[in-house]
Amino acid sequence: MSENLPEKESIRLAKRLAEQEQCSRREAELHIEAGNVQVDGKLVLVPETRVHADQVVTLRHGAKPEAIPPVTILMNKPAGYTQGMAYGRVRSAHSLLSEATLAALDTPMPLLVLPQHFKNLESFLTIPLPANGLIVYTQDKRIARKLKEEGAWLEQELIVGVEGQIDEGGLELLQQGLPIPGGNGQRRMPPCHVSWQNESHLRFALKGIAPEEIETMCAAVGLTVTSLRRLRIGRVSLAKVPEGQWRYLMPWEKF
Repeated sequence: MSENLPEKESIRLAKRLAEQEQCSRREAELHIEAGNVQVDGKLVLVPETRVHADQVVTLRHGAKPEAIPPVTILMNKPAGYTQGMAYGRVRSAHSLLSEATLAALDTPMPLLVLPQHFKNLESFLTIPLPANGLIVYTQDKRIARKLKEEGAWLEQELIVGVEGQIDEGGLELLQQGLPIPGGNGQRRMPPCHVSWQNESHLRFALKGIAPEEIETMCAAVGLTVTSLRRLRIGRVSLAKVPEGQWRYLMPWEKF
């Protein structure tokens, strides 16, 4: 590429494309950001890239200068990563988002991974720092609104590692909604589905209960939480995404 050429011998790709295609500078930028433009046969996604006069700039046949549709990203967050902004020595799961960490799944979604997909992302329904599993990043205002307004009452499915001896009748108490300490005395938890997955793991399916409250719930029946992994939010599951990787929400998937 021509980034190292003297300034006077090169121009911005967006300007070159606008002149070549007789379109506006903004339309040229939209084409480039959407992955419609190649320089000497190589895809270029940055409008500010500088090109030389003898380089060949081509626009994909039939391409339209349209804004990139918003995406929603489903990530398998590793334990120890925050879902939000990084702080201190704690890294953000957002820093793991790149084309290289896209899960190699057999999905029919013909999306080109674009740098714009990792910008202006919002995240809701957080899980504790030591937890891993499904987290959601979205650019889609409709999905952001749904998760913000209705997210607490979407069913979440989690696998919780525990140790200790559960109190007699403890499983029934968890299912029925036991009282736990809160800011204003005690709070009675909503009923939820709880079952043993194996001798050291419980499966929770809950609504109206934040994942960080599970530790307190388990402690109330004699159990210590050793791990927590979220598998599903509403009707959207993590599927087979490896830890530290991600996939796109498919158009037909609804929370």
